[in-house]
Amino acid sequence: MLQRIHHAAIICSDYPRSKRFYTEVLGLKVIAEHFREARNSWKLDLGLPDGSQVELFSFPGAPPRPSYPEAQGLRHLAFVVEDVAACKARLEAQGIAVEPVRVDEYTGRRFTFFSDPDGLPLELYEAG
Repeated sequence: MLQRIHHAAIICSDYPRSKRFYTEVLGLKVIAEHFREARNSWKLDLGLPDGSQVELFSFPGAPPRPSYPEAQGLRHLAFVVEDVAACKARLEAQGIAVEPVRVDEYTGRRFTFFSDPDGLPLELYEAG
């Protein structure tokens, strides 16, 4: 049966911009990077400290993702952090717009949202 999530895959519109965002701004580690000539696309495997991964793809001509209003399907990608406020401040210092910190009414944990360069909603969720 299912054990854990291995990776989430993201298709971006501007590969160099998104690669910089996920590696330099968010600090994900590059595991592997491949250019797939037959598809004229990049595949970048990025790792988090717990072993989970984000796959970043570029596909020429991919349609934009509808985020606002929210569409059916995957809603957002959430990352666990030790201190939401500190991460929020670090992102804002790099020019990233971050929503105000809120408290989950069911768990009592703090969280906030921001977006990647293509408007994909990302969440910071405080560890318990």
